[in-house]
Amino acid sequence: MAPLKLLAADSARIREEAHLQRVSRYADPYLARRSAGQKHPVEDFLFTYYTQKPGQLKRWHPGAGAVLTGAQAAVRLGWKHYRMLDDGELASLGLAAGSTGVTFDRRTFLADRKDAVDFAGIILRGTAARPAQFGCFGLHEWAMVYRQDKFDLRHEYLQLRLGAAGTDKVVEDNRIRCTHFDAFRFYTPDAIPLNEHSPSRESQRQMEQPGCLHANMDLYKWAYKLMPALSSELVMDCFELSWRIRAMDMQASPYDLAGWGYPAIPIETAQGKAAYVEHQRAFAAEAGILRERLAAELGAMAEEAPR
Repeated sequence: MAPLKLLAADSARIREEAHLQRVSRYADPYLARRSAGQKHPVEDFLFTYYTQKPGQLKRWHPGAGAVLTGAQAAVRLGWKHYRMLDDGELASLGLAAGSTGVTFDRRTFLADRKDAVDFAGIILRGTAARPAQFGCFGLHEWAMVYRQDKFDLRHEYLQLRLGAAGTDKVVEDNRIRCTHFDAFRFYTPDAIPLNEHSPSRESQRQMEQPGCLHANMDLYKWAYKLMPALSSELVMDCFELSWRIRAMDMQASPYDLAGWGYPAIPIETAQGKAAYVEHQRAFAAEAGILRERLAAELGAMAEEAPR
């Protein structure tokens, strides 16, 4: 088992306050909009599409092996997957018997979440092992509104930048080759047969690839599903990458978002396609580093899974 490491109260407090400020930058405007009945097509996404709520994200977790004491320890005794240190562990850290020392409870976490840990590991390792593909140009978003008039899919408050006919022509004039099921499943019925692949939930572990924007956004999903085993700093690194990817994904979408502060990346042009790929490659490189960090954390946990 990885050695326990005592976090000084001051250091823990500084990290917790920094985390709260980091999350609040994104969460507080969303909460204010929600209270006012307002929506944002880009900046609400991570709080509405994914299941992690702002209040959950604001909770700071030091990660596996870290030991908290005092008031911070007492609070976390009421949180799931934390445990008290025994007297032997307290003594090894120079703490008096009977002190309140709290750490991540690896045993109960793995008992509850082993399937999630195993599946995340399969996805992360499999994705990293495949060659990146950079020829999709974000056309999954266009396929989601292909022939929207036929299917009565008009967006309640966004307009198509090229209009319905222009949008349909872009879909018809390009190769559609999305590999990500959670994008493909939102295609209109007429767009489904135009996709060169037929991703499914069952084939996800074979099809995820590191050039895919949505696969890289989903690093945030795998990270928050593994809290509190992971540090909140790692989770927020994944969140912020996902946030920036979402912004670029929507800039390349068929919607006119200039009024929201997101100028278009016109992927219907050669220049727009080149810009898209440039961003996509940069995101893939960042995601590769985070994917390695997540896979390393998962590997350490799996080695100690209960039999």
